[in-house]
Amino acid sequence: MSEVAHDLKHAESEREIPRRREFSVHATPRPGLEDARPLKKRRVTDLNTVRNIARAIDMAGMILIGLIALSGLAGGVFGVELGTALPYLIMPPFLAWGLWSSGSYRFPFSEKIIDHQARVSIGASVSLAVLLLFGVVTGLGGESYYFAGTAAAVFVFLLAAHAHHVALTKHLTRRGLMSENVVIVGATPNAERLIAQNASDRELNIVAIFDDRLGRAPNEISGVPVVGTLDDLLAWSKLPKIDRIIVTVTSNAQSRVRLLIDRLRYLPNRVVLLLDLDEFNPQGASLAQVAHTPAAYVSGAPEDARRATVKRISDIVFASLMLLAFAPLMALIALAIKLDSKGPALFKQKRHGFNNETIRVWKFRSMRPDQKAEDGIITQVTSDDDRVTKVGRFLRRTSLDELPQLINVLMGEMSLVGPRPHAVGMTTEATEVHKLVSDYAHRHRVKPGLTGWAQINGSRGPVHTAEEVRERVRLDMEYVNRSSFWFDLYIMIMTAPCLLGDSSNDR
Repeated sequence: MSEVAHDLKHAESEREIPRRREFSVHATPRPGLEDARPLKKRRVTDLNTVRNIARAIDMAGMILIGLIALSGLAGGVFGVELGTALPYLIMPPFLAWGLWSSGSYRFPFSEKIIDHQARVSIGASVSLAVLLLFGVVTGLGGESYYFAGTAAAVFVFLLAAHAHHVALTKHLTRRGLMSENVVIVGATPNAERLIAQNASDRELNIVAIFDDRLGRAPNEISGVPVVGTLDDLLAWSKLPKIDRIIVTVTSNAQSRVRLLIDRLRYLPNRVVLLLDLDEFNPQGASLAQVAHTPAAYVSGAPEDARRATVKRISDIVFASLMLLAFAPLMALIALAIKLDSKGPALFKQKRHGFNNETIRVWKFRSMRPDQKAEDGIITQVTSDDDRVTKVGRFLRRTSLDELPQLINVLMGEMSLVGPRPHAVGMTTEATEVHKLVSDYAHRHRVKPGLTGWAQINGSRGPVHTAEEVRERVRLDMEYVNRSSFWFDLYIMIMTAPCLLGDSSNDR
């Protein structure tokens, strides 16, 4: 018996923790993949971003009220004594801390607005009372009644601001703009508990449940359909649009959990193990919260909304400026291509994007027209390849054929910096490249880039051997782990000299 078969048999025999209740499997036809819940549009923000924006608005409003109050004192904003101005200056950060301490920036969907306003009232009133007492005891802040009037204005502003914060958060949540699309692996009581907790906060859009023991699973759990096995999930066409895969198999069934994770961890999607006991803690996992339930990330990492926002803004700004700067050159290149050979100046090809999703990448045509090439590369380019045109050879050598991908960057399908998008079906040594390296899909956990860490370190153009594929993936994963604004800026600055000084790679 093979080791995998032995593990499967062992996993079958393991006892899971006692269930709260037994699910009943009905005789009605089992749902299929087509019965999965609708996917939400990709979220435009998340709750942490909303919290940061709310704090920024509160701070800005309190600073403005403080400046207006100081302008009414003798000497104005810049002429007032430091002792008089001090309580006004420390009021915004001190109140922000008080609001945070009272839970006023949590914004759970299920919280009633009157309950939220009670939190704001407690956090703000206690903080303001401490400041007023501080002013009276120390004699700082000037006239007490004047500072009390300013404190009242701040209190009213915070109540009004938080009424809008709550209303906006609920609106975004109802429209699904802050909800992740997730699937659950394991039709277990843990899954039922997660669905029940999520029903109030609506943090997740739970699309479907998959289970490797489908014969024992119910047709649905709390309204979420059980639609297939793990094989069905791996072959599902909508998998690239799933943000997170949550494994809810009880953690004391370690062999079963290990088998599931070994099959899932090579996907670009984030894979999370729901923790119900302390016995199983995957190596290298970082703890997080999934709908207020302890969880461990076993593949991927918690999303950094601030980093993603900064990267997207920088992509839009730099790509727009580059598109304007290179517009005359791009027009000349298009004309040269048309004069050199028959066919369109632009070429679009299916490539793998974020989460392995298929995107159409724009390029200047550097080869003779080939409809098959638009659907993926059959054979990678080699030296003296007769498919490459005269103009195309120059474009590929200078990487100018990649300039139209600035359009993909502005559309949000690519980033300026990231792992280069490989063509669908690209092969090396007669084997598709994703089969040569187990971690290959991990490079798709970020958007593909116009340039990247691998490209400025000599790994660019076609990869003709398995060793070259492994080196490309190693460099791409190094970028994924080190990614930051300044690292991206360094890569962009180094791209031109590295590419133009390279004469050894086939491109």
